[in-house]
Amino acid sequence: MRNQIISIIALLAVACASQKTQEDESVTGAVAAAHPLATQAGLEVLAKGGNAYDAAIAVASTLNVVEPMMSGIGGYGTILVFDANEQRVRFLNPSGRFPVKTNTDLMRAPTPDYKKNRVGPKSISTPGNLNAWKAMHEAYGNMKWDQLFESAIKHAENGFPISSALERWIEVAYEDFSPYARSFYGPEGRPLKQGDKLIQSDLAKTFKKIRTDGVDSFYNGEIANAIDKQMKKVDSFLSLEDLQKNEAEWWEPLKFNYKGFDVYTASLPANSFPAFVNLGIMKQFEDEYLKHNSSEYLHLFAEMTKESYKARLAYSFDPDVREAPIDSILSQPVLQSWAAAIDRKYPSEFVPPFSPESKNTTHFVVIDQWGNIVSATQTLGNLFGSRIMVEGTGIFLNNSMAYSTFEPKGNPMDAFAGRHKLSGDCPVIIIKDGKPWAALGSPGGHTITQNVPQIIFNLIDFEMPMQQAIDAPKISFVEPNFIYVDESLDSQIAAELFEIGHEIKKGRIGNAQGIRLIYDENGDVESFDVGSDRRGEGRAGIVGIE
Repeated sequence: MRNQIISIIALLAVACASQKTQEDESVTGAVAAAHPLATQAGLEVLAKGGNAYDAAIAVASTLNVVEPMMSGIGGYGTILVFDANEQRVRFLNPSGRFPVKTNTDLMRAPTPDYKKNRVGPKSISTPGNLNAWKAMHEAYGNMKWDQLFESAIKHAENGFPISSALERWIEVAYEDFSPYARSFYGPEGRPLKQGDKLIQSDLAKTFKKIRTDGVDSFYNGEIANAIDKQMKKVDSFLSLEDLQKNEAEWWEPLKFNYKGFDVYTASLPANSFPAFVNLGIMKQFEDEYLKHNSSEYLHLFAEMTKESYKARLAYSFDPDVREAPIDSILSQPVLQSWAAAIDRKYPSEFVPPFSPESKNTTHFVVIDQWGNIVSATQTLGNLFGSRIMVEGTGIFLNNSMAYSTFEPKGNPMDAFAGRHKLSGDCPVIIIKDGKPWAALGSPGGHTITQNVPQIIFNLIDFEMPMQQAIDAPKISFVEPNFIYVDESLDSQIAAELFEIGHEIKKGRIGNAQGIRLIYDENGDVESFDVGSDRRGEGRAGIVGIE
C-alpha cells in the first residue's frame, strides 16, 4: 500500500499534505476517497482534463472494485454536486425505490426467520448508483463515458493486493458467500489473506459491458436478466420490473445558514436533515464559550442529538406521499425550544428504534479546476450488502431494507412497496460569501448525521484544518444512556461523561473524507486543504499542471 501511494505522488505530482502554494503551478483539482487506488483514479481523470463529474465516476467505479464490501453498482447512495457554471448546489438521488412486490410483514414477528429476512435476499432494494452516474455524466460530463472505467477494469481484471482491513471483512462475511462468490474471495478454499491478490474477472467483464453498452445493459439487458434470474432463485422481492422502472432523480437540496456559512445537504427522501437540527440547536449556544471536546460540550452534543433523532423518526416522509415540515423544524422558535429543553447537567432517556452504528459505506469528494464539486456517499447497506453475488457478473447486491424500521407497522421509516428509500446519508457542501468553501461527508450508518456536524463545528467554530477536523475524536448517541466514543477520546473526558450519567462504549466513528478550498487575494482557488480519515485506509490528494 505504501508503494502504491508513492507511485501516485510520483506519477501525478500529488500533494497529499494540506496545501500547495507554488506560484508556478496551477492547481487543477483534488480528490479525497476511502482507498488510495480510487483517489489515484480520480486524480488521473482530472490530470487528463476531466471534470469533477468525470472523476467522480472513475472514483466510484474503482471503489466498487477495491472496497467491494462498502459500495458498488449493486448499491445506492446520495450525491450532492455544485455546478460552477450556474453557481448552484443540486441533490442527485441514487437510492431509488423499494421493489413493487415488497412485503414487510415478512420482516416482522411472528413470521419465521423474520430477522433473517431483514438482512438477506428479501432486504434487497433496486440498485440506483449506475443510473445516477449516467445522469450526472449526461448533465455535466466532459470526457466520454467509455474513458471513465479504465481504473475499475484494470484493478478488477489484474487484481490488487488486499489490505489487513479487507482481509478482516472477507473473513467476517465468507461463511455467507455462495460458491460462486468464494471462487473470487477464496479461490484456494480459504478466505483471502493480506497481500493476496483479489482478482474479479467477472466484475471486469461487467464494467467492460457498461463501458461499451452503457447502463441499459444493467437495467434492461443482459445484466438485468442475470439479476432477475438470481433474485427468483433466492426468493427476493427485486425483479426485472423494478430495474426497468429505476431512474435517478434530481432534487433541490436543503440549506441551513450556520454562523454565516451556507451549509447544503440532501433533502428528503434522504434522511439528512437531523444533521441540521444539530447545527440549529448548537447555534442557540453561540454566545457561550464551549471548549472543544470538553465533557460539557460533548454532553450537550449528545443531548441535542437525541432531539434530532426525535425529529427524524417523526418527520421522515417520502415526498411523494407526504410533505415534511422541514422549514418549521429548522425555524428559530422550534430550535430555541429544543435547546431550552436540554438538561445541561444530566442525560435524558430516549429509546430510538435503530441499530448501532455501521461503517459499511463509503464517501468521497472531488473538486476540479473549474470549481465543480461532487460530494457522494455510496453504500451496499451492511458489509457486502445482502452477500448475494449475481452469478456471472461479480456484482454484490445491497440489503438496504436492513436500515428500515419495521415496528410499528406503517411507521415513516418502514419499507413501503414502490416508495422511495429514505437513505440516512449526509453529503455536505458549504458555501461562504457566495463561493464554495468546503465539501465533506462520512459513512457510519445512523452515526452519519452526528459525525458530520461535529466535523462542521471543528471547521467553523474551532477553525481546524480539514485533516484535524476529521481526525478529532467524535461521539455518537446510540441508545438510552449510551454514548459511543472514539477510542482516542481523552480518558478523563470519558470518565467525566460517565460521572454525568452516560454509559460509555468505545470504538471508531466514521471514515470521513473532506476538502476545503483555499482562495488567493484575487478570489481564485490557489490550493486545497484536504483530509482523509485516519480511521480508514483512504487518501486525499491534489493534482496540478505546470
